[in-house]
Amino acid sequence: MEQRRLIPLLVFLFSLVMLWEAWLRHNQPAPQPQAERPVATQQGAGLGEVPQSQRAAVAPASGAIEEAQARRMVVETDRFTAEISERGGDIVFLAFKDHSAREDHSKPFILFDDGRAGHVYRVQSGLIGAGLPNHRSQWQLPAEAVRLAPGQDVLEVRLTAQADDGALVTKVLRFKRGEYLVEVRHEVANAGTAPIEASTYYQFLRDGLPAEEHSLFGVRTFTGPAIYTAESKYKKIDFEDVLKGKAEFPRLAQDGWIAMVQHYFVAAWLPQEGVQREFYVRPVEGGLFQAGVILPLGTVAPGEAKEGSVRLYAGPQTQSVLGTLAPGFDLVVDYGWFTVIAAPLFWVLSWLYKLTGNWGWAIVLVTVLLKAIFYPLSAASYRSMAKMRALTPRLQRLKELYGDDKARMQQEMMRIYQEEKVNPLGGCLPILVQIPVFIALYWVLLNSVEMRQAPWILWIQDLSMRDPYFVLPLLMGASMFVQMKLNPQPVDPMQAKLMLAMPIVFTVMFLWFPAGLVLYWLTNNVLSIAQQWLITRQIEAGGKASK
Repeated sequence: MEQRRLIPLLVFLFSLVMLWEAWLRHNQPAPQPQAERPVATQQGAGLGEVPQSQRAAVAPASGAIEEAQARRMVVETDRFTAEISERGGDIVFLAFKDHSAREDHSKPFILFDDGRAGHVYRVQSGLIGAGLPNHRSQWQLPAEAVRLAPGQDVLEVRLTAQADDGALVTKVLRFKRGEYLVEVRHEVANAGTAPIEASTYYQFLRDGLPAEEHSLFGVRTFTGPAIYTAESKYKKIDFEDVLKGKAEFPRLAQDGWIAMVQHYFVAAWLPQEGVQREFYVRPVEGGLFQAGVILPLGTVAPGEAKEGSVRLYAGPQTQSVLGTLAPGFDLVVDYGWFTVIAAPLFWVLSWLYKLTGNWGWAIVLVTVLLKAIFYPLSAASYRSMAKMRALTPRLQRLKELYGDDKARMQQEMMRIYQEEKVNPLGGCLPILVQIPVFIALYWVLLNSVEMRQAPWILWIQDLSMRDPYFVLPLLMGASMFVQMKLNPQPVDPMQAKLMLAMPIVFTVMFLWFPAGLVLYWLTNNVLSIAQQWLITRQIEAGGKASK
């Protein structure tokens, strides 16, 4: 029976092993894309009913693109600074003004990248049709730089290109104040004598590397394409599966969107609902990937003009915003198996944040609320532990009398438990309750951009990162030591040493956990100590009074 006292230790360690394995799994090197894959093996992937003669429009170009020689223009809004290249009219660079780099807060966080921050990630779009301009064509830029002026709510950038038959194509990028949305519109004016059959495509070109690296024991969350349709729901696509040709996703649909997901941020093409669309994801030469959507533009008769547009979202995974932009778009914030706990937990945290204006105090208050909800359960457990503590001298006496007869000792212990109406496993209940909440909060801190670089007090300036001075983990370890002293001490000396080692083991593990998670555990421990001390005093006082 004494061995059952190890159950709390085993449950705790099991939960930490789960988190540790998740860290190691996410921290494995990302699959390296195969370079120089033959174009012939890729052109049929994801292009569906587009005529064979037009598929080259979104297929990879042969030879290296001399991007460094292409002229660029800078677009500046209140949300970000972007650069547009005359080569394809691509958005080749985008840096946020209100989100800074993880390690150096004086620098902006870069989403779309031309390689200056170590990644290749750009936005491409164009037309599919004989002689129509695409992302490899030369587009005329209107100016060197444009800026959203004070009092100006909308900024349009118009790029033009000529089709082989004389048709004029205009690509319009429309930016709005206060938004991460960009409308990308293609206008086709047919000045020729023959009709034009055209489709539009919108895609991301990206390497397979994770977006952010953490300095030590860094967590690497999902990076890659994701597709949502009403029928198939949300599907993440691993780069490794794309390389192996094993990626499964809906290709034709009347609704849905395609995104490139990374830690805290997302870029997505959000077409209008009810329009036939075709999704594609594939590897291309140079170790890169394409993920995009094809939309029909239809027949443009001579003398006629048609246009097609798609919204591009490029911004943080702010949950209060994503769900309003497109059905299922908020699913990019992925809490995994613990969504059923993590989602309402984040909602409560958000509500408390509105009251306090600080995510750290919101974590403290949500811990108090959880403690209040489970107070009856904890109280019953602490009463059981207090009674076990009071029985320790009698159990020690049994060890002295029947130490060589294990069966007899177990029998006598069970008799004492029955007489005193004590459940030796009652102390495990608070731990079992805490574990799912603990892991759910871990994923909330890991995946919620609202927690990114969110300060608490003094030296804690980022609740999603570890405590830089390890103060919270040390306090948490001290609180666990106090708890161990309040618990009934095991009769077996070896078990007693193992229990006393728990605070040390947990302190070492928690050194690298997000500060917000350690804050939750420390607050919970302090409240538990107060509750357990009060109940133990009541039990001991009752025992003395009965004598």
